Amino acid sequence: MTSLAVRDATPADVPTIARFVRALAEYEKLAHEVTGTEADYHAAIFSSPPRAGCLIADIDGEAAGMALYHWTFSTFLARHGRWLEDLWVEPQFRRRGIAKALFAELAKQTLAEGGKRLAWNVLDWNTPAIATYDAMGADTLKEWITRRLAGDALRSLAAEAR
Repeated sequence: MTSLAVRDATPADVPTIARFVRALAEYEKLAHEVTGTEADYHAAIFSSPPRAGCLIADIDGEAAGMALYHWTFSTFLARHGRWLEDLWVEPQFRRRGIAKALFAELAKQTLAEGGKRLAWNVLDWNTPAIATYDAMGADTLKEWITRRLAGDALRSLAAEAR
């Protein structure tokens, strides 16, 4: 019988976190966008205050998946929440409830710290993930469109600041 445990990441997990992020990027066909280094992940997750957090799912002591998140704030609720930036489960460990266990721990921690929301994006072609989220009761916010400034566009706009 296998043992599943979900825990907060430690500094020793940083190489695994970096490897999982790269694996997710390859799966999403976005590997060319990954520039984060182990030092970057360490600084983000273990700085004071942290800029991100990470949960690790272990199967029999082996890292099988992760949930990397950061905090959000809802002006309407006047409360914080968490934004799940990346969820990854290694292919050989899929279909064992690991993703749901990571979500459950994220939900538990969010509520324990007084948070009111847990949110994330999913690529429209990722039907296995969408099915998992539907089974958990997650809402699809079809009326919201995610927008982003990055790279040259971000630098260009920043240059206009007074």
